[in-house]
Amino acid sequence: MGSGDTTSAVSLPGVELAGVCDLYTGRLARAKERWGNQIFTTRDYREVLARKDVDAVIIATPDHWHAKITQDALAAGKDVYCEKPMVQKIEQGQAVVAATKQHGDRILQVGSQYVSSLVYIKARDLLTAGAIGELNMVEAYLDRNSAIGAWQYSIPPDASEQTVDWDRFLGTLPERPFEATRFFRWRNYEDYGTGVAGDLFVHLLSGLHFATNSLGPTRIYATGGIRYWHDGRDVPDVMLALMDYPKFTLELRVNLKAGLPAENFGFRFIGTEGVMTTSYNSVTLAKTPRETEPGYTIDTFAEAQQKEFLRNYHRQYPQQRPIADTMRPESEKSSPPQKDSTPTSTTTKTSSPP
Repeated sequence: MGSGDTTSAVSLPGVELAGVCDLYTGRLARAKERWGNQIFTTRDYREVLARKDVDAVIIATPDHWHAKITQDALAAGKDVYCEKPMVQKIEQGQAVVAATKQHGDRILQVGSQYVSSLVYIKARDLLTAGAIGELNMVEAYLDRNSAIGAWQYSIPPDASEQTVDWDRFLGTLPERPFEATRFFRWRNYEDYGTGVAGDLFVHLLSGLHFATNSLGPTRIYATGGIRYWHDGRDVPDVMLALMDYPKFTLELRVNLKAGLPAENFGFRFIGTEGVMTTSYNSVTLAKTPRETEPGYTIDTFAEAQQKEFLRNYHRQYPQQRPIADTMRPESEKSSPPQKDSTPTSTTTKTSSPP
């Protein structure tokens, strides 16, 4: 993500890459190959923060370094774009919030891409307009179906204590012998990452909170385990969660090996008058009007009682003849992005049952 964020940043007018910090020498060499030999490279992030020609930094390190580097960068007078999650441990959050207040002239942005997505802007607008009535349930899912998707990142052939600054990587964690797997596949371990929750739940939750204007759940139950990737990791590869919000309930699922041919991601917002489904680049809306009558089950009643029931029922719910409007076919409405927005389109599909 650091390389991707940098590529996006330097494409903007007036932005220049001044320096790169990484604990693996191969990535420093690659940075010069990509962005020029003139850039400054180091294994010590503090040397980047000390430079007067650096106005802002991108923090795309393993999670256990996010809070410390963010605070140091703000104190050094730099604006900060920190990849999600903002912190590794909940208790670190207060110190980061305090640092942003202390250095109020600096900007801290946390990288949660779905908060910047046109899809969730459209979803929020539709929910606000009452497109599916009152929201009562949300299903969210993200199934990863590849080794890379399950954090089996490639390990370079020259990985060693000579090419990796292992001690700096560990930071304040207890000493342990060098392990290339733990360094290059750090998401698999509680010591350095946040597992499924910090890597993937955060996408689903941030998109949900943005679309529904929610601050968070009032009650959570989560469970999971290591079901497929028995590779030494100590974080689950399957996690499920149920979350109660003031006005709806969330069902959340992440599976790193779901037996599907491709990554499967999306939301289903279920309301009293329809269902809205989102994917990476589309919104689909299916309208289902509220029930106007409850129906009946009277077969076990005596015949006299059945007749009395039906007389009262049809008096309360008169039978209506079908009209053309209730038999119209499915219609499709496209909502293209504005000229000054990112190139992501949304589509709204509306259908009415006959």
